[in-house]
Order: sequence, then C-alpha cells, then structure tokens
Amino acid sequence: MRLRVDLVPQENLSYTDVVLVVDVIRATTTATAFLEAGAEALYLTSDVESARAFRDTDVVLAGEEGGLKPAGFDYGNSPREALEAPVGGKIVVMSTTNGTRTAHLAARSAKHVLLASLFNAHAAARLAHQLATEEVAILCAGKEGRIGLDDVYTAGGLAEVLQIMGSYELEEGALTALTTRRASPAPLEPLHLSGAAQALRQVGLEADVPFCAQIAASPAVGMLEGRVGEALIFKRAQRPSNSGQG
Repeated sequence: MRLRVDLVPQENLSYTDVVLVVDVIRATTTATAFLEAGAEALYLTSDVESARAFRDTDVVLAGEEGGLKPAGFDYGNSPREALEAPVGGKIVVMSTTNGTRTAHLAARSAKHVLLASLFNAHAAARLAHQLATEEVAILCAGKEGRIGLDDVYTAGGLAEVLQIMGSYELEEGALTALTTRRASPAPLEPLHLSGAAQALRQVGLEADVPFCAQIAASPAVGMLEGRVGEALIFKRAQRPSNSGQG
C-alpha cells in the first residue's frame, strides 16, 4: 500500500483511491465539530456565493472570508463555535478560503474523500486504512496556494497512525510530513508558528488554535456521499471497527 502526502493543492493532481483532506486551521476541524454537534450533513462549496445560493432553503451557513464570518452567514469557521452550535439534524453549508476548495479538488478523481484533522486523527486514519485498496493520499490545503506548516504537521500525525495499522510504501511528501511531526511531538507549537495561526491572531481568533491542536478528541469523520448542485455532500461515516487491513 502506498502512502502519499501532497503538501499543497495543485490543479494537476489526480487520485485513484482514498484521500484525506486536511485544513487543520480550521475548515476540517470545524467540519468535524459540526458533525460532532449532530449536523445531518455538510454541503461544502468552493466559494461564498455558491454557499449563499442555499440561503432560502432550510440550512445553516458557515464559513469565512479573510478569516471572518461572511455577511449573512450564521456562523464563522470557528470549531469552538461549531461544537456548541444547535445544528442537530440540520444541513450545514460551508465555504472557506482553502479547505472547502481543496475538498473539491480531491473529489474530482478520488474514490473516497474524507475530512481529517488532528481533532479526529485516529478515526480518520483508521477509516482511510479500511477503505484503501491501493493508496492513502493526504492532501494538505495549505494557505492560499502555499505550504502550511500546520497542515504538513497534521499529515505527519495521520501518517504515523496509518503506519501503526499497516505496512506502507512512503513517498517523499509522506517522509517530509513525518519528519515535521517527529520534530515537534506536541502539536501546539508548530500550529502556533503556522501562517494560518498568525492570520487568526490578526483578527482576534487565536483561541481557535489550541482547539485545533487537540488530538483524537472526536470519532466523527466526514465522508463524501454525493453532490447537490455545485456542493459536495459530506456525512458522518459509520464508526469504523477495530479490524482492518494489515
């Protein structure tokens, strides 16, 4: 089995098997928090206007522009806020600068797309391992086309868990992510140093960073189930069993 890590999204990327999409600060952490809070489904759009198109339906809008809640949205992109949101049984439509767009990139070709973060790292890695037949790929959202330390670190954490569950052939991106993870066993420091965290400090939302640094606090994993219009439909995957390949 191959383990691949793409450190930054690129238009020419393609996938044949399982992809774990990572935007730890904050989209995939927030998405997991909404599922943990009981959301029925997540509709991920690639831009804010596509999300606003759902405004007249019975949905909750969440996301960010420049790190802040867009005008007319119900929630921003804070996982702390998402975990406490009264979204039980509701559809949450999400649009973010990096994470939701990266999910759309993965969905073009992958057989399975999962939303991963430190917050659900063990559950996401376990499910990816069970689903994969050829390759597990981890796609880092980065920050506006550039590599993000926070996402590379998270990819390394996921890669560590995957290696415990089975034998993987590692390519260069996976080795880079693992080296980054092993240089800092505690996640808070590398996350704080990332460009994503610096941007949050500028808008007064730095309290989200410690939340995003929690490891394996949630068993919820968003899994791509289909589409509605332009949006990708993610639902909470069934909790994986302890059995698997390897």
